[in-house]
Amino acid sequence: MPRAALAALIGAATLWLAATEHARANGAGPEAEYLGSYGWRVDAPGFGGFSGLELSGDGHSFIAVTDKGWIAEGSLSRAPSGAVSGVALGRLARLKDTEGGPVSRYDIDAEGLALRDDGRLFVSFESVHRVWTYRDTRTEAAWLPRHPDFRGLQNNSSLEALAIGPDGTIYTLPERSGVLTRPFPVYRYRNGDWDIPFSVPRYGPYLVVGADFGPDGRFYLLERHLSGIFGFQTRVRSFGITGDRLEDERVLLETGPGRHDNLEGIAVWRDDDGAIRLTMLSDDNLNGFQRTEFVDYRLLP
Repeated sequence: MPRAALAALIGAATLWLAATEHARANGAGPEAEYLGSYGWRVDAPGFGGFSGLELSGDGHSFIAVTDKGWIAEGSLSRAPSGAVSGVALGRLARLKDTEGGPVSRYDIDAEGLALRDDGRLFVSFESVHRVWTYRDTRTEAAWLPRHPDFRGLQNNSSLEALAIGPDGTIYTLPERSGVLTRPFPVYRYRNGDWDIPFSVPRYGPYLVVGADFGPDGRFYLLERHLSGIFGFQTRVRSFGITGDRLEDERVLLETGPGRHDNLEGIAVWRDDDGAIRLTMLSDDNLNGFQRTEFVDYRLLP
């Protein structure tokens, strides 16, 4: 094996071991109970490639966006376990641009989705790195100002995760930090301006793919790693946010390769029994080797 390849392998293994030790030290393990998965398929233009997800407070209505610039609305049936058991698609349409027409081919890559209490939507995009806002799912877009960093983000690895805090503050993260040992910067939008109050520690090869605030006020981060031919691994961490501080990190879920598909959208809600629920949605990358699936977990007390 060439010396450079060996060094890279050793470096990756070291990072992986460090991530494992960090997870153990921070309570990783049976923090979340798997409830079930539901494969979803609709023969319709624009279906597939789902990358952002929002649910109603009871977990039965959803909005999702795709990385080809489509937005879906519908309802979920749930089994006695609480897992999704059926999906009724109500509407699947193109996202609109700022003029009210369909997003153009260079503007379509929607990745993150956040829904405010008043129904206003926020969508983060790659390629042209930005956040657009919509009055509802059918209206034209409006720009949010852009942080100077946005222009320099990687083309296919930028504003992947988007979430709205309890006070209406918007947070977004890039998929990649640029270096395996570099934390993920967190961009915060409030009072008409962006800043970077803190960053999320990066452990192992996982990449940021989704985020949400739960009804408990905690910040939930969905991460994903493609483990070669063995498939995708999923990790969920949660954090408390106090002012400009990120604190109380918890590793809630970490799966083995191939357990789920490419989970990119996450919605956190509370069920009728008071338990925190994680519902996630996969991006099938619009190929026949992957699948679109809803996956449900419940956090253990």
